[in-house]
Amino acid sequence: MCSRKPSGASAPTTATSPRTRPSRRCRAAPSLRWRSHDGHCVPPPPRASPPRGAGMSTYPARQRGSALRGAARLPERVRTAWDRPLTAYYVILGAALLITVLGLVMVYSASMIQALRYGLPSTYYFRKQLLAVALGSVLLYAAARMPVGLHRALAYPLLLGAVFLMCLVQVPGIGQTVNGNTNWIPIGGPFQLQPSEFGKLALVMWGADLLARKGDKNLLTQWKHLLVPLVPVTFLLLGLIMLGGDMGTTMILTAILFGMLWLAGAPTRLFAGVLSGAAALAALAVITSPNRMGRLHCIAATDPGANDQCWQAVHGIYALASGGWFGSGLGASVEKWGELPEPHTDFIFAVTGEELGLAGTLSVLALFAALGYAGIRLAGRTEDPFVRFAAGGVTTWITAQAVINIGAVLGLLPIAGVPLPLFSYGGSAILPTMFAIGLLISFARNEPGARAALAMRGRSAFSGAMTRTMRRYVTRRPSGER
Repeated sequence: MCSRKPSGASAPTTATSPRTRPSRRCRAAPSLRWRSHDGHCVPPPPRASPPRGAGMSTYPARQRGSALRGAARLPERVRTAWDRPLTAYYVILGAALLITVLGLVMVYSASMIQALRYGLPSTYYFRKQLLAVALGSVLLYAAARMPVGLHRALAYPLLLGAVFLMCLVQVPGIGQTVNGNTNWIPIGGPFQLQPSEFGKLALVMWGADLLARKGDKNLLTQWKHLLVPLVPVTFLLLGLIMLGGDMGTTMILTAILFGMLWLAGAPTRLFAGVLSGAAALAALAVITSPNRMGRLHCIAATDPGANDQCWQAVHGIYALASGGWFGSGLGASVEKWGELPEPHTDFIFAVTGEELGLAGTLSVLALFAALGYAGIRLAGRTEDPFVRFAAGGVTTWITAQAVINIGAVLGLLPIAGVPLPLFSYGGSAILPTMFAIGLLISFARNEPGARAALAMRGRSAFSGAMTRTMRRYVTRRPSGER
């Protein structure tokens, strides 16, 4: 039975249907829910149904429209995020950290069998690499906290020290030969030092300071000031390195020289002339060495060839091919069991491809691409000429070395014997590289707006911590309260 009628005279009956908008809901029959004006409980009026397929067609269209608008705004959002003051700082720091950590994992995985073959503990190479990363982290932090003036003051002492050590390598009884290259100095126990790795850092810092000083005096428009003494000193370093037979490091130093000349605005004719001279010297060095000619013939090789001269290149391709999309699993490489020479140094990228697959190798490439792009952005946005030349030189160094190493593993370039930066085993390589990363972080911290953003973020973090502390203090009960 329906609820009682309201007191008072009822409303006059009109010609409208009793199923017009109700005066109140029906309490006695909740399923009907509607009540007419005369007090009877009636079912609700039927709703007008849309045409068949109308709802299904409009909603996906609306969804597609919003998706298209979101995709159209995506480049603008990426550009806005990239233009933030601290973007380069976080990209450089994050990419370098991820590459180093992943490199430690892969060094441990790739070097276990190598260490056991030599009768050493399985963690031998990993512990040495971990020690080098710890020392490199100290150098990175120190370089990131140094002002630009102190970096410039260290340029000349670093260059003189690198030249002295490279000359010391050629002294009989001091220099040590490893894999046919005499570029090492024993420093006690199992530790060795490769001075040519520090020559890269010395060339970047000294060349940046030299070009910045000449740029302040408007001398870079004259070719003699642009080339002298930058090119002769670079050729001195190249000659000392080539005396030891290290062609790979020579290629990287040459790339650094060309990168800094390009940043200095060298004319096309001058650039082409220096490039032609370097190419002629490189061709002469390759032709006069049967070992280098053999490596040149191993480009894109699919068979080890006579006397197995392409064994390393071919088995590097085998390792990459057997990895598939997601790899065979961490530690499950087959090629590192004696088939692939130098699995933890020059060809660690091949072991990465076998164990982590295409996904792992593309991740490593993406990290290096992000690091290189952040360095280019840093060099292009700064107003300080030293920062521009130094950031460009470090970016050229790391990018060129990564390209030479990965290109050799893929069979696209001759095997040059250079490690993958921050990734391969080698303390002499990782120490100057981490100091160079600290340089980039220092420059990124001093970008326009970055210092203010870091100070603001530090103040907000401090105020937030104080607010939380005071809130806990206020809401804490007194000791006598029950």
